[in-house]
Amino acid sequence: MKLSIIRARRPRRLFVLPKRYVALPAALLCVCALCLLTTLPASVTTAAPERQLPIYCVQRDQKMVSLTFDAAWGNEDTQTLIDILDHYHVKATFFVVGQWVEKYPDSVKALADAGHEVMCHSDTHAHFNTLSAQEIIDDVNACCDKIEAVTGVRPTLFRPPFGEYDDHVVATLRAMGMEVIQWDVEALAAGASG
Repeated sequence: MKLSIIRARRPRRLFVLPKRYVALPAALLCVCALCLLTTLPASVTTAAPERQLPIYCVQRDQKMVSLTFDAAWGNEDTQTLIDILDHYHVKATFFVVGQWVEKYPDSVKALADAGHEVMCHSDTHAHFNTLSAQEIIDDVNACCDKIEAVTGVRPTLFRPPFGEYDDHVVATLRAMGMEVIQWDVEALAAGASG
């Protein structure tokens, strides 16, 4: 009996390329795929909701500023301020705290009678970022009720105490039919220089 040894043959390769020549085209293919995915709007989605922002400024064709004041503490200069604004025929928006309305209703009435807007700056000057939606609603409505009782006009604008806001605060106020207003001295400075 004859034994034969059968050797396994390696399959023949048609093309033999070093690994470094394969890596470069693979990397280029990945880069092209990423570029394609990021340039096609239908293939790119975002999971983050759109950021809720207050109004900082409004673009106008004319050079204008909106003058606003926050009233939360004393009223010693209120009449002087009304007189100065009247002298220059300037109207302003005053964001007042409900406790200020209770303490100085005559000043609130004087502001409204002089043609100035009297809007809401909260009832208690709380940190709104820490409040629930219901606490925000209750606080703002309490202030708006006080302003409306004195001026006859229900506020539609709100300035958050300490300038603090987040998506939750802005969304809650917009659901109440109010707009959140912030200050923007940068827009004023840019307009003055341009």
